Amino acid sequence: MPDISTTMIIVLCVAAAAAGWIDAVVGGGGLLLLPALLLGLPHAQPAAVLGTNKAVAIVGTAGAAVTYVRKTPVDVKLAVRIGLAALAGSVGGAALAGGISKDTMRPLIMGVLVVVAAVVIFKPGFGAAPSASPVSRQRVLLTIALAGLGIGFYDGLIGPGTGTFLVLALTALLHLDLVTASATAKIVNCCTNAGALAMFAYQGMVFWQLAALMAVFNLAGGMVGARMALKKGSGFVRGVLLTVVGALVVKLGLEQWG
Repeated sequence: MPDISTTMIIVLCVAAAAAGWIDAVVGGGGLLLLPALLLGLPHAQPAAVLGTNKAVAIVGTAGAAVTYVRKTPVDVKLAVRIGLAALAGSVGGAALAGGISKDTMRPLIMGVLVVVAAVVIFKPGFGAAPSASPVSRQRVLLTIALAGLGIGFYDGLIGPGTGTFLVLALTALLHLDLVTASATAKIVNCCTNAGALAMFAYQGMVFWQLAALMAVFNLAGGMVGARMALKKGSGFVRGVLLTVVGALVVKLGLEQWG
């Protein structure tokens, strides 16, 4: 366990629970969890902070995924295929991260998010109900390429909001309702988190005791969030989605111009 105060441990556990709840509903829990760890572990190596973050997040994500799968119909095989593509994409993104200017990428991503928010606001039916028509093989392959490789690449390159992007992409490409898209995104996230965590663990960059304690709270938050999303439906998820998208735009803007 790193040398941190009891008060900070409590703060980190509360942040882990809140991040688990946000992540389970619509993705984007890392917007809260990673800054909290950076605050609580100011002298730790960045890789150790990222590794601990993954060790915490994968537990909550897995718990939320199990809750969703038990309560709502999810195409697990398709989700795993997208997840494996996302894992490959994230490796490629991480490999190129040092050679691409993130200052150039952020304004583009912010623009995409603003457009997404406009679509959700001005198209109330977005993600309200699944499409009755079957999804073609071509659209499935497009989803694997864009939601898997593409968003996985973004996760390795920059990272924030990956879960939110997955929910939006799955809703738009596979014509899922927002609740089913959130459930599918959790399975995809489990795949990418597992790959990243394995690499960080191999490098010895995980504070396992702290991660285990925070993971308990992240798991609880994730399971509560999944149950609330299932109970309250797509309208509730839509509201949380807009909140998270707004927070992501603000975060990227502060990083770019703050």
